[in-house]
Amino acid sequence: MPFPYISETKDLDDSLRQNVAGDFVALSNGYTHYELRGDPDAETVVLVHGFSVPNFIWDPTFHALTKAGYRVLRYDLFGRGYSDRPNTTYNLDFFIQQLLDLLNALNITEPINLCGLSMGGPITATFTARFPGRVKKLILVDPAGTRAMQLSQTLKSAFLMGAGELLFWLFGKRILLNSIASDFYEPENIKAFLARYRVQMQYRGFRRALLSTLRSGMLGDFSETYKRVGKTGIPVLLLWGREDKTVPYDQAREAVASIPHARFHTIEEAGHIPHYEKADEVNPILLDFLQN
Repeated sequence: MPFPYISETKDLDDSLRQNVAGDFVALSNGYTHYELRGDPDAETVVLVHGFSVPNFIWDPTFHALTKAGYRVLRYDLFGRGYSDRPNTTYNLDFFIQQLLDLLNALNITEPINLCGLSMGGPITATFTARFPGRVKKLILVDPAGTRAMQLSQTLKSAFLMGAGELLFWLFGKRILLNSIASDFYEPENIKAFLARYRVQMQYRGFRRALLSTLRSGMLGDFSETYKRVGKTGIPVLLLWGREDKTVPYDQAREAVASIPHARFHTIEEAGHIPHYEKADEVNPILLDFLQN
C-alpha cells in the first residue's frame, strides 16, 4: 500500500483533466499531460524537464521557439505536474518508454530536435544513443549525470526504505522548495515560481514518485551514455549556468570531454536554469543552433 502523505489530498482524474490547460494522452503507463503547438509541417523540438519541476520550466523556451516557427512539444514526466503517478519503478527505461510512447501516440515520426534540462539530460542523451535515427539535434541544459550527483546526508537517507518515506513525510515540502529556490541565481522570481511548483504537490503519488526516482539511480553517473552520444556525430549544444549549485559548473568539462564536438556556451550570472533566468541570452543561442 502506498505511503499516505497527508499533504497529498487530491487525485488526478478525468474531472481534473477536463479543466487543466494543455492536452492528455493515454500511454502504456498512464496519462501524460502535454502541450504541442506549431505548424505540423515544421521541424519539431521536444522539451524534457528535470527531476521535479514540471513542463512550465520551459515557458520562455516554448514561447520563443513557437514564435520562431517551430513545432514544439513539452510534457510532464510521470510523477510530476499533471501526468499520472503510477505505483512503479521510476527508472531510466520508464522515462524513455514514456517519451517513445508519446512521440508514437502523436504520430511524430520525423527526426526531432531534443532538449533536456538537468535530469532531462540523461533521458534525452539515452534516447539519442538508443534511437539515433529519431534525433536530428540534441540540446543539453545543465545536464545531470556527467558524474553522480553529490547528495546531502539528508537525501542519502531517502534511499533507506521506511526512513525515506518518513523523511519526505516530515520534511519533504521544505526539502523540495529549498532545493528549487537554490536553482536560481537571482531571487526576485522565486516566490511566483514556487507558487506554481506547489500545485503539483497536492496530488497523490508525487513524493512517492520522487523517492522512486532517487532510488532508481536517475541522479547517478551517466558519463558512458554521454560518450555514446559523442560517437553518434549528432549535433549537440551544451549550455551551463556559471553559478549552478545543483549540477556544478565544473562538470561541464566532463560533458565536453564526453561530447567533444558539442557547441558549448557558458551563461554568466545564471544558476541551474539559465534558459529561464537568462532567456534573452539563451534563446538566440538555441535558435542559431537549430537553424545552422
